[in-house]
Amino acid sequence: MSINMVKIGVVSCSGEDCLGGTISRLATRKMLEIRPDATVTICLPLFLAGGVEERGFAEKFPTISVDGCSKACAKRATEKYSGKVSAAIDVSDFIGKDVAEAGALSSRNLTDEHKAMVEKVVSKITAKFDEVLRIAQRDQVAKGLVMVGSGPSGGCGCGCGPK
Repeated sequence: MSINMVKIGVVSCSGEDCLGGTISRLATRKMLEIRPDATVTICLPLFLAGGVEERGFAEKFPTISVDGCSKACAKRATEKYSGKVSAAIDVSDFIGKDVAEAGALSSRNLTDEHKAMVEKVVSKITAKFDEVLRIAQRDQVAKGLVMVGSGPSGGCGCGCGPK
């Protein structure tokens, strides 16, 4: 009977044509390392295609959107199909609009400057994540509910995380 089983969904931009999308995906992926027991990544393309598990998770659990630009596709999709996000991050707010909208870059070609951008966004996601997690845990205690985890700890919405 532990509130530590509260999970937070993180859904990132799937934009392949701009640097902001790349940064958002890399930063979201790092959350699986930083908060492995509480993070579930949600695949935006699968979510948009009608993925029942992704949409269902985002309906029932707190979710943070991480968008690469001000189009806010991840946030808008989550709110259209599953409900209001608990927090929203726009990468361009932290790395600048022009930089975020610059051409796409393979993760193999990241410079130290790009890696620093990823770390900056990771710190913003982590701060929001911890805030959302505290609220979710408080709500679970207030309601007398317990999260019973039968699946893997962390991972993506399909359950492929560590066993």
